[in-house]
Amino acid sequence: MNGLRTAFLAGAATIAAGAASAQDIKVCLIAGKTGPLEAYAKQTEVGFMMGLEFLTKGTMQIGARKIQVLVKDDQLKPDRGKALLEECYNDDKADLAVGTTGSPVALAMLPVAEEAKRVLIVEPAVADSITGEKRNRYIFRTGRSSYQDALAAAAAIPANEDVSIGMLGLDTAFGRDGVKAFKQALGAMRPKAKVVAEEYAAGNTADFAPFAERLFGALKDRPGKRIIGFIWAGAHPMAKFVDMKPERFNIALAPGGNILPAMNAWKSFAGTEGGIYYYYDFPKNPMNDWLKAEYRKRHGAPPDFFVAGGFAAASAVFNGITKAGGTETEKLIAALEGLTFETPKGPMTFRKEDHQALQDMFHWRIKKDAKDGDLLDLVATIPAKDMPLPVVEKK
Repeated sequence: MNGLRTAFLAGAATIAAGAASAQDIKVCLIAGKTGPLEAYAKQTEVGFMMGLEFLTKGTMQIGARKIQVLVKDDQLKPDRGKALLEECYNDDKADLAVGTTGSPVALAMLPVAEEAKRVLIVEPAVADSITGEKRNRYIFRTGRSSYQDALAAAAAIPANEDVSIGMLGLDTAFGRDGVKAFKQALGAMRPKAKVVAEEYAAGNTADFAPFAERLFGALKDRPGKRIIGFIWAGAHPMAKFVDMKPERFNIALAPGGNILPAMNAWKSFAGTEGGIYYYYDFPKNPMNDWLKAEYRKRHGAPPDFFVAGGFAAASAVFNGITKAGGTETEKLIAALEGLTFETPKGPMTFRKEDHQALQDMFHWRIKKDAKDGDLLDLVATIPAKDMPLPVVEKK
């Protein structure tokens, strides 16, 4: 297994360059491996390859056909992501594709899949419009949507209390969609909680004081509970907000889920709560048990957020092709629509109406004795059936 692991985890792109059998299953994996979301992309790739390893029992085959993975770096550039996907379908003759990290890049890729009439499994980009108004029939998403994130965050807000919320969002489609979705989710799940102020900042912002002070000003005289929430990717600004002492205005911070290195910086904020897509110690199932043990053995740490996402995308690929009996696009679409498949975080189901994967989420609380890599307690699993995720009309 060590040799197989080296070949597929360290050399996926090299494998792609070699001679391929006409019977090989070709999968393009596109991710933003250059730029501020590099950690997310690398985790996705590792999780995807480990998922294929687990599901194929180390053979890297589905039936008699070998799986060939072509890994490409879109550098978080929409035009580059679009061109790479065209290259995958047209030059590389990929049967299907998986990607990508950034929502703007994923949105640029959607029409390419439609034009090529090939399946694109979106992981982990979260903009609602990907499986909402911009979707097409070739798009399936294992990644959670902004609205699913929002529903999980709303579930972590106290029920039946007056709550005033200020939001800091990343100034991208991800951030703005996320804040919009959170407001809608509150209306559906926590009608006594209201977003009363919104701020948006660039990912490379160094000074968050003006944003914090405006949010403090909007919240400080509000009755009831006061919270500042974050829709953010990359280096998280919560610690900088803590330095500005929001507690002087009786304001709590709700940072949402993130990768472990970011959350480790929050270990002194015991009792802080939020919603998250995945935390390695929450799901209890054989697939997650294997992932935890193998990932820790290979990397000396628990598997993170996007590792589980990459694994989930691999499960969709494996189970879809297995059910379809091959990679012919129409048969694959028919197999994927309504498909329930296992992932490290639990079962997912591709909803027929919009191809969004319905999935459980998790309500967490920072432990009193939190330490690096052992940060969160599970408050509750939020079942997919309890999250009112709307089907958005396609434009």
